[in-house]
Formats: sequence, C-alpha cells, structure tokens
Amino acid sequence: MEIERIQLQQHGDDRGMLISLEQDLNVPFEIRRVYYLFSTKCGVHRGMHAHRNLNQLAVTVRGSVTFLIDDGRGPCEVVLNDPSQGLLLRRMVWREMYDFTEDCVLMVLADQLYDPADYITDYALFLQEVGTAYLDDMAACSGRR
Repeated sequence: MEIERIQLQQHGDDRGMLISLEQDLNVPFEIRRVYYLFSTKCGVHRGMHAHRNLNQLAVTVRGSVTFLIDDGRGPCEVVLNDPSQGLLLRRMVWREMYDFTEDCVLMVLADQLYDPADYITDYALFLQEVGTAYLDDMAACSGRR
C-alpha cells in the first residue's frame, strides 16, 4: 500500500515556528471539518474504522502516535511524530491509532462533515466493500462498466 505523507512547509526564526494548512495548496481537498484528539490514555486504541467517502489529513501537532492503515491489500504501520508531516488518509482505508504518547495532540482535517453512515466499523465488511470497489474500478478502467 502506498503511504501518502505530505511534507508541510515550516516558516520560522528565533521566535518559533509556524505551519500553515491551506486548502488545495498543501491540503489536497476542501476542508469541511477539523477535530483533534488529546489526553488519550495509555494502551487505548482509537479509530478502528474506514470511511466510504471521507478523505482526511492527520497531523501530530505534538507527541506521536502509530497508525495501522490498510487499503484491503494488507496493513502497514506508520508513526506520526513530526508536526511538519501529514498523513493522507483517503476514502476506503481502514485506520487504527495506538501507542499515543502522553502529550500527543492529533489534529485531523476532513473533506466532509461528520456522517455516521459513512463509517465502516466491521473489518470483514470493510474487506468485502473495498474488494467490490476495487473490482468496480478495474471494470471501469477496462471499459466493461
């Protein structure tokens, strides 16, 4: 699976650093929602779902977290621990977050408003749906659709 990291341009001097997140410049979608996670307890796993339509950009503003991501072809782990890097999470990618450091603040930008119907929380159902979506894409590419 291709891991899509976005390097965010840092601006700074002896006073400190600044990173600007801008729609269609370094965030490759319209920003419709922003949320963040913090004070996550030791040993807690978050996420454990995929989205049918939602795209997201995750940035650790502080601390670190490990992501397990899977596009249906097998999982891989990604550690986010640099506030100048974002992890692009496209639609139909399973995600789990764990190993949060005590000081972790994870900010997520999303291209859709919250919609509980967009969530797939059963991994077996995710694999079924992502497999069907892959076959539909292949048929469309070969003109059989």
